[in-house]
Amino acid sequence: MFILLFINICLYIIFNLVFSVAGEACKNVIFNVPSKLQVDKMVGRVNLKECLRSADLIQSSDPGFRVLDDGSVYTASALVLSDKKRSFTIQLSDTKKQTHKEIPVLLEHQKKVLKKRQTKETVLRRAKRRWAPIPCSMQENSLGPFPLFLQQVQSDAAQNYTIFYSISGRGVDQEPLNLFYIERDTGNLFCTKPVDREEYDIFDLIAYASTADGYSADLPLPLPIRVEDENDNKPVFTEAVYNFEVSESSRLGTTVGMVCATDRDEPDTMHTRLKYSILEQTPRSPGLFSVHPSTGVITIISHYLDREVVDKYSLIMKVQDMDGQFFGLTSTSTCIVTVKDSNDNAPTFRQNAYEASVEENAFNVEILRIPVEDKDLIKTANWRANFTILKGNEHGNFKISTDKETNEGVLCVVKPLNYEENHQVNLEIGVSNEVPLTRDVPRVTAMNRALVTVHVKDLDEGPECSPQAQYLQIKENLAVGSNIKGYKAYDPETKSSNGLRYKILHDPKGWLAIDEISGSITTSKILDREAVPTKHGLYNITVLAIDQDGRSCTGTLAVNIEDVNDNAPEILQDYLTICKPKMGYTDISAVDPDEPVHGAPFYFSLSNPSPEINRLWTLTKVNDTAARLSYQKNAQFQEYAIPVTVKDRAGQSATKILRVNLCDCTHPSQCRLASRSAGVVLGKWAILAILLGIALLFSVLLTLVCGVIGTKKTKRLPEDLAQQNLIISNTEAPGDDRVCSANGFTTHTANNCSQGFCGTMGSGTRNGGQESIEMVRGGHQTLESCRGAGHHHTLDSCRGGHTEVDNCRYNYSEWHSFTQPHLCEKLHLCNQNEQHVPSQDYVLAYNYEGRGSPAGSVGCCSEKQEEDSLDFLNNLEPKFMTLVEACTKR
Repeated sequence: MFILLFINICLYIIFNLVFSVAGEACKNVIFNVPSKLQVDKMVGRVNLKECLRSADLIQSSDPGFRVLDDGSVYTASALVLSDKKRSFTIQLSDTKKQTHKEIPVLLEHQKKVLKKRQTKETVLRRAKRRWAPIPCSMQENSLGPFPLFLQQVQSDAAQNYTIFYSISGRGVDQEPLNLFYIERDTGNLFCTKPVDREEYDIFDLIAYASTADGYSADLPLPLPIRVEDENDNKPVFTEAVYNFEVSESSRLGTTVGMVCATDRDEPDTMHTRLKYSILEQTPRSPGLFSVHPSTGVITIISHYLDREVVDKYSLIMKVQDMDGQFFGLTSTSTCIVTVKDSNDNAPTFRQNAYEASVEENAFNVEILRIPVEDKDLIKTANWRANFTILKGNEHGNFKISTDKETNEGVLCVVKPLNYEENHQVNLEIGVSNEVPLTRDVPRVTAMNRALVTVHVKDLDEGPECSPQAQYLQIKENLAVGSNIKGYKAYDPETKSSNGLRYKILHDPKGWLAIDEISGSITTSKILDREAVPTKHGLYNITVLAIDQDGRSCTGTLAVNIEDVNDNAPEILQDYLTICKPKMGYTDISAVDPDEPVHGAPFYFSLSNPSPEINRLWTLTKVNDTAARLSYQKNAQFQEYAIPVTVKDRAGQSATKILRVNLCDCTHPSQCRLASRSAGVVLGKWAILAILLGIALLFSVLLTLVCGVIGTKKTKRLPEDLAQQNLIISNTEAPGDDRVCSANGFTTHTANNCSQGFCGTMGSGTRNGGQESIEMVRGGHQTLESCRGAGHHHTLDSCRGGHTEVDNCRYNYSEWHSFTQPHLCEKLHLCNQNEQHVPSQDYVLAYNYEGRGSPAGSVGCCSEKQEEDSLDFLNNLEPKFMTLVEACTKR
């Protein structure tokens, strides 16, 4: 005894030391258990509220055990306790307050014998155990008296020890609280108030037996208390009002719908065995519906379901529990059955025969409305009628349709009727619905029929253009005034054309005229088939025919213009480029606007070619409309003019001169680019012409100045001295080109070249009445030689030496037309820099040189002949005065 007490004290100290680290330890608990524990076996119960009442998280440190919220400890798996003791902790946590506590649990083998505390016996004896679940139940809604005794719980340990009983579970310490309690000493179990089974059908209580010092005398005892059902709930339909639809053409046994009810009483008992029935049907008779007593399925049991008689039924449905016995509880509901329409009624005519009238030649007019009757639901496909003309409309004069609003048949004339052909038309009209009949309606009534008699009224009609289009054939190029058979209309009453007048309403080209009385056609112009596009090869003319009363009709005169070979074939190409030697030939083609009978095949040939063309070029046939133009290998690169004649099969021919450029290229487009850039080469000659023109201008000015000075001093230059000392030279750069003029050469400046660089230079040499400028290539010339008869001599020739004459004469107009455009163009180009922007330092107009010049403008020397106009020569520069002295040779 003392040893056991010592061991317990030591374990308690150890537990306190171990669990003080994790949290505050509560009172330790010791359970006596066998060495083998089965799974889900209850070990014992711990009072958790005593340790931590607000605990919301309960865990076991040993995964072999689980702890319930009421403190019950169960095994999580089968265990074998090899040692005499096994311990673990129950961890309690309050997550809101962050509080943690632990309960040490010690398991011991159940080998010691419990002693009776009241006796002093040293040896305890075990009695046979009688601790086992006792079946227990109670009636719901019990009337008491309360507390109501249920049963007594006893433990076999009570024979030897003082045992105290307790219970836990729903109804004790769980909702509903305090419904059950047990007497601590006797184990009598009581209920404190009535219980509703539909709310609580069973209470799983757990009974505990423990000694006065807290030891568990027995394992906790599961104690289920079952609540016996009482038929206190009546069945209830799932819906207060049911709505079903059924077609009126439904067969016997067709399901209309299903009703359903529920009962809260205990299932699979008489309290919940339900039976359905129909209490009342409105209208009452005949009875059309039946309900299955167990399933609640409503079906049709009669053939008298007709929407046209009754379209809606109301059923009062009843459900009763206790399998329909008179003492069972009942409930009712309403069921609305709507009868849907079916096409069980064929449309019928109100009468069998109808009459109508219409004027002849009238069309697109309504002549009759035919009403029908149909008992089916209006505005539906079962009610809407379809009308058909069964007989009498073989020519398609009539059409019948349905008015969607009134369901009437609307009979119309869509093609004019002719009184002379038929005074009366008999029609047979049939009617049916848009959908077929659904019941066994006799075939004679499936489509109702009626007869319609249509009377045609006679009218005095106008002329009739029949046929509408009449055909005529005329040859083109027919002489003006030629008479051809024309257009004819007739009076439908007399079948004659007498008294009718004709007029052309539309003639696209005005080629034809019509005789007003006979309708014959006369050509007013020459017809040309190729001049106007025709539709299907026809030239259409609209003709109007008018009777004596002014009534008219229109018709079409389709003229087939017969083709004449009046057009020669035409070559399509004008200019061709051939890249030599890559391309050895080129193809040419021709077209002929005439008909094919006057067209291809075409015959191509060279037309009177020159010997060179005939030697270098050949034509060969490619197909009926094309030929191939080939050249010889020795043909030079240049542009050739080649005359080609093309002739059609009837002999009409035409000749065309083709310009063919034989070019050194790989593609014809390169040759065209090269031709556009050829002007750049010409620019070199333009620049040379500009330089020559400038040299000529300065030469003329210098000659005039010298002549004016000689006149002012009234001194003349000796011919021999002049020839020896004064040489006229127009060369401004290295080279031998010079321009010299004979006596009487004058220069006139028409425009200032600074304004656009396009001044006009005019120079004239009068020699026998002919203006000419001589561009001479030769040696030096003296002043005397320039006074000759227009020949240019060198200085040596003037001294008796050899004379060199270069016969290079050009007409002034030719020289001016050549130099003037290029001079202006090059002067404009030279005035630009590399970026094509006007340069600032090439050609400038100097209007002011900073100070006045005593010599004035050189331009004044060209026109002023008065003596006063040469006063400026008195104030010449020293260098020029030296030149004057040298010339005068004083």
